[in-house]
Amino acid sequence: MVLAEDLARQQRSISVAEFFEKNKHLLGFDSPMRGIITTVKEAVDNALDACEEAEVLPDIFVGIKKVDAEVYRITVEDNGPGIVPENVPLVFGKLLYGSRFHQIRQSRGQQGIGISAAVLYAQLTTGTPALVISRTGAKARAHRFELMIRTETNDPEIVSHEEVDWDRTHGTRIEIQFKSTLAAKKRLLDYLRLTAIVNPHSRLTADIDGEVTTFERVTSEVPPCPKSVLPHPHGIEFGALKRIAAANAGTIEEFLVNSFSRVGKKTADEMIDLARLDPARKTTTLDAEELKRLLDAMQSVRVPAPLAQQCLSPIGEELICKGLEKEIQLDFVSARTRPSSVFGGHSFVIEAAIGYGGKLQAEGNAQLLRFANRVPLLYQQGACAITNCVTQVNWKNYGLSQQGLPTGPALVMVHVASTNVPFTSESKDAVASIPEIEREIVLVLQELGRELKSYLSRRDRKKQQDDRARAICSVIPEIAAKVSEIVELPLVDTSPIEGRIMHRVVAKKRTIDGKVRIDVNNYTAKEVPLVLYNLSRDKADDAEPRPDFTDEFDGEYNKVWRCVLAPGAAWQVVYTGAGDGSIDLRGVEDNVKVVVDLDV
Repeated sequence: MVLAEDLARQQRSISVAEFFEKNKHLLGFDSPMRGIITTVKEAVDNALDACEEAEVLPDIFVGIKKVDAEVYRITVEDNGPGIVPENVPLVFGKLLYGSRFHQIRQSRGQQGIGISAAVLYAQLTTGTPALVISRTGAKARAHRFELMIRTETNDPEIVSHEEVDWDRTHGTRIEIQFKSTLAAKKRLLDYLRLTAIVNPHSRLTADIDGEVTTFERVTSEVPPCPKSVLPHPHGIEFGALKRIAAANAGTIEEFLVNSFSRVGKKTADEMIDLARLDPARKTTTLDAEELKRLLDAMQSVRVPAPLAQQCLSPIGEELICKGLEKEIQLDFVSARTRPSSVFGGHSFVIEAAIGYGGKLQAEGNAQLLRFANRVPLLYQQGACAITNCVTQVNWKNYGLSQQGLPTGPALVMVHVASTNVPFTSESKDAVASIPEIEREIVLVLQELGRELKSYLSRRDRKKQQDDRARAICSVIPEIAAKVSEIVELPLVDTSPIEGRIMHRVVAKKRTIDGKVRIDVNNYTAKEVPLVLYNLSRDKADDAEPRPDFTDEFDGEYNKVWRCVLAPGAAWQVVYTGAGDGSIDLRGVEDNVKVVVDLDV
């Protein structure tokens, strides 16, 4: 008896803040290195959600600066609608406080844990309060808060609050300091690059210890903000049904029509009839047995899937390709968006893309990019259903080697957009194995695999044709030289003859007295759009015409020109340099035949 009373005195309720303080690894704060990435991720996710809800093109700044030994200040600033002053302490200083948990729609954040968990992690490692500045409009002054979390009660503690001047007309800025390390710098830049790929309407600027990197947007259209929908009858459980029914004062028929998605009067009557209930009865009078019969009837009656176009915001095939091409140079890229599906009453759409060649590594496993609701998944790749689906596909049928994952210079991207992404843990690092989701992922990857196989077949045929063209083009000048010697006449330029015989576009690069000249001639019978890639250590600052863009990579400057050549037309670029790099001329259309000769 004494022992029982002693144990009873030790028992007390646990604050959610206390729980996560002792189990911070569940939220992605399991190491100082990962702490920075998780903090930036949560802050950027909130910023993107806020901007899209306000229909504002996101312009987000991320700053990381070392302020003391092993102490870093993480700053994230956005141009969103801002947060009203009375809500700022709750948003940043209370776990499980948010506006999206009870809404059935696609969003990056839902649980109201992420950014407040970062505040908790900061006070745990340095004891420093989080600094938040927010402004809701040009006519309102900005409010500056210093916040901490009372772990015993999971309530915000306001250290200071004042109105200040701020140069932004609207937006939010948060600064958090905690102990960490910048060993994750490359991983952090990778996260921002991947975020830019699946959020092509955003501009992200990162200042990491004075080194500034900007990821520009590729579209100026803000994606439509998903709208909240009612729960679907096929995804409801008994406890939820009982709770919703108890709060509804109408009849059973009104309850079904007004409380659930895609249920009309005819469908409701069918459910009520199957459950052997009176449609005119009040829902509050139903006992547990009658609610169970109603639930069984709701699962049995065929109900259309929720309207995905309302509650989901997929990226789209065109923007996926543009995002990948902007950040990763590829020889081939294709994307597919599957029709919407449903699991457990939740709508979802699977999008995927496949890329090949370019700057991708030729050895080792293919690069796998996983996303959920436009957020990169960086950790726990082996525990993710997406990885499992990629390994299920027989990539050897599509021209790739395989050792679990496909190998070679390939990239596989999968994006799961859903009103409720089934993550394996609170840190949202991996997607759980849901049969409906896995089936859609496998189907879209097989579809993209067939496209890759067609591309590889065309490439191999083109390589054979180019080899034949090179063989012929290497013989013709020798014949011309012999003929010139026999008839004792000057040697003629055989390039037009070679091009007309082969019906090709011919590119030739010459380096004479420090000047590099690239000549491109269209010997086909049609207008040809072309893209010229020139990879060398020459900066080509005086190039005429100017390149469309230049990208420095590993000490080499990848210059890209775009042009359209009419039948029989010529194009030329000249710049100062050693001409020690290679050039690659590609037709925008796959059937364009190109011959490239270097330093002829």
